[in-house]
Amino acid sequence: MKKILLSLLLLVGCAAASQAQKFALVDMEYILKNVPAYEMANEQLNQLSQRWQKEVEAVSKEADSMYKQYLSDKVFLTEEQVKKREQEIVAKEEEATQLRYKYFGPEGELYKKRQTLMKPIQDDVYNAVKKVSEERGYQAIFDRASSANIVYASPRIDVSNEVLAKLGYAN
Repeated sequence: MKKILLSLLLLVGCAAASQAQKFALVDMEYILKNVPAYEMANEQLNQLSQRWQKEVEAVSKEADSMYKQYLSDKVFLTEEQVKKREQEIVAKEEEATQLRYKYFGPEGELYKKRQTLMKPIQDDVYNAVKKVSEERGYQAIFDRASSANIVYASPRIDVSNEVLAKLGYAN
């Protein structure tokens, strides 16, 4: 009798504990697509990226054309001229590499610009998710867009539209 009572009490405790944990899902891709500031920032980043890429490619092409010219002239050059040309070509290739790193490196201009443009938007979305979580009593809200582990989730637990409403973009 004691074991049955203890088992029943444990079962009731587990049921109560599982009911207390509420969670929800959001689709960050969906949310961000519906935030005009995000789309504008993304477009601005794409334009900057393309402009910088063209600049890097121009320097690389210049190095490539210097190399081709060097190969065609090599037979007519003195040893000193050969070394000088090789140094110029290497310097131009290094310039292209440094430019690429400056714009696209881990701490490059594109990264800094992305941080400047995207961080405020991401902070607003985070705060809206946090407000929805606090208002509805969720212990956790998962992003279904970035989680490949979610095979199926009921649409009832998706609070993406509520987050958009908190941001002022009602759907």
